[in-house]
Amino acid sequence: MTTEQVEEKVRETLHAVALDRVRAPGDLAEKVLRRRSRRRFSQAAGVVTAVAAITVGAVFGFGGGGAAEQHRPVRPASAPDGWKAWESGDPGASERGCLVDGAALYCAGSEFDAAKTDANTGKRLWTVKVNREGDGFDHPFAVRDGVVYAYRNHTSQNLPNGDYDGGTDLMAVDAGDGRLLWAVEMPQGDRSDQAAMLIDGAVLANTPSLRTMSALDPLTGKEKWHYTWDKGIACQRAVLSDVPYLLCTSDAEKPDDSRTDTDLFRLDPATGSAKKVTTVPGRQGLIGASEDRMVLIEAKDVLSDDKKLTTVSGSGQQTSHRYRVEGTTLAASEVVGDRLISVSRQGRASVYSLTTGRTLWTRPVGVEMPDQDAMQGIASPVVSAGQGVVYFFSPTGDLSGLDLRTGEQVWDGHVDTGSTGPDFGDSAQLLLYKDVLIARSGSRIDSLLPRISD
Repeated sequence: MTTEQVEEKVRETLHAVALDRVRAPGDLAEKVLRRRSRRRFSQAAGVVTAVAAITVGAVFGFGGGGAAEQHRPVRPASAPDGWKAWESGDPGASERGCLVDGAALYCAGSEFDAAKTDANTGKRLWTVKVNREGDGFDHPFAVRDGVVYAYRNHTSQNLPNGDYDGGTDLMAVDAGDGRLLWAVEMPQGDRSDQAAMLIDGAVLANTPSLRTMSALDPLTGKEKWHYTWDKGIACQRAVLSDVPYLLCTSDAEKPDDSRTDTDLFRLDPATGSAKKVTTVPGRQGLIGASEDRMVLIEAKDVLSDDKKLTTVSGSGQQTSHRYRVEGTTLAASEVVGDRLISVSRQGRASVYSLTTGRTLWTRPVGVEMPDQDAMQGIASPVVSAGQGVVYFFSPTGDLSGLDLRTGEQVWDGHVDTGSTGPDFGDSAQLLLYKDVLIARSGSRIDSLLPRISD
């Protein structure tokens, strides 16, 4: 695919995708394309990866629950031992986003590809300086066994003509002191949720070619095994209970071609051997996963008000239901266990059961929605399973907590987000450290405890 074709696919995707956590105002595609050199975008993996990078949501373990759970009252928040409310506004350390792991916060910004902060106090513990520049929209994506996994630019060198000789490395950093343990070059600039992910005993990464997934040793970066799919095929990736799966379909010119089906393959995490599990009718897109199943949407339904969602288990069991969007397109959505939580551009929050196919409730989200033309979007909702509350955060600084079972607003708050600037990487982000909320907008971070009364 030529550079011009890739750029056009990016434009089409950013203008079209509706089931998504990212705002896409009319000129966003051009602003994104101007941020990277043409060489950088020519390394993209095509339209399927572009769609996946936009639509795949982070996943939290929260079960479907029975009658007793549905009537359990909201639990008040309690502070972790040693925590005090804090805020940070240091530029360069967090604009690209953050990840919470235990009592640590790992972020990336314009000056650091990784920075560790004590989640109890806000104290900076170590940093990894960027390689050339830090203007992307990626951040550390996983922590396991004392190792932090993140991305950096592959080189800081320029070509003879002055253009940036781009590229991306997957890197592993010691969580204790920030030492670089290893780095592996990726074949493209993709740093989405599907570019690399943890599996049993390895890091599954899209390297060394566009059509290859390799299992890398988590301590050394050495390849254990790899799996390559055929030309003309595009594969999305998911991990269920530490086991990798591929959702593969033909890489056709028309992504809504109903004649194309999607095959699900299971990869053995120890050897990489592939086993076909099932075929799902139509060209499917992955929008989330929980412990035991993936959530798919057929490409032709993405822009429809009435969407068909299909859940597929690791054993291949399929269940499909219709899901009607409240209020035209969505500003944010998240798969949380049995539930799909979404927010419309009109400020209506809905909770939909993936098991029954029913919308459990629809209520006002309780925060000011960004303007249609704003570069920043509302944060993806986060769920405190222990409290039974779903939280929302707007880049205007508004915070809201709704009872996950009824939709009743049980808390609201506000933080001063200041002026973060219109940057694609600066979308609002909301994280949980136990019951504590961590609200990030650009380089501004606030750590606060939602005071929900008994």
